[in-house]
Amino acid sequence: MALTAIFFYLFATLALASGAMVIVAKNPVHAVLFLILTFFNAAGLFILLGAEFLAMLLIIVYVGAVAVLFLFVVMMLDVDFAELRAGFIKNAPVGLLVGGVVLAELVLLVVARVAAPATPATIAAPIPQGTTNTEALGQILYTKYVYFFQGAGLVLLVAMVGAIVLTLRHKEGVKRQSIADQVARGPATAVKMVKVASGASAIPDAPAKR
Repeated sequence: MALTAIFFYLFATLALASGAMVIVAKNPVHAVLFLILTFFNAAGLFILLGAEFLAMLLIIVYVGAVAVLFLFVVMMLDVDFAELRAGFIKNAPVGLLVGGVVLAELVLLVVARVAAPATPATIAAPIPQGTTNTEALGQILYTKYVYFFQGAGLVLLVAMVGAIVLTLRHKEGVKRQSIADQVARGPATAVKMVKVASGASAIPDAPAKR
């Protein structure tokens, strides 16, 4: 129990410190690296809580895809950081308002948990004996909530296809491969018979031989 408490305070302290450095760091690359460190410490906290699925989700999805992709975008794009800082100062009141609302919600959540500690236990579904957290989550997703799960996947697929269609731009003069045209190619379209006069060239606009 003492070892669990030590790891909890270690992960929590590192998560808070790295989360603060995400905001404070002036270099955006350093900010993304601190964000990755925050995800790793949050994953450690989830493992201590017995939610290994959420820990795996943080590592694979957020660290392995979102944060690394954002890091490459920051490194490859020519971002005007002076303009970003000016926009940050202009939008600071809105950010403080949103932060205050989130802080008030967290305080209310802690107060409700202290006032009625048995409420989360009554809301959560019981996990059968000998079943891991990930297995129980998979069972309830693919049985009771399978239609909602498939609907969410369909919405994400439509959003992905829509984003590709809206952002795709074709440049003029660029040759592209057409598989359908290649498959449908026959002798009529592949061979062109040209009658060449005596002494003339078969290549258009080429000088005739003398």
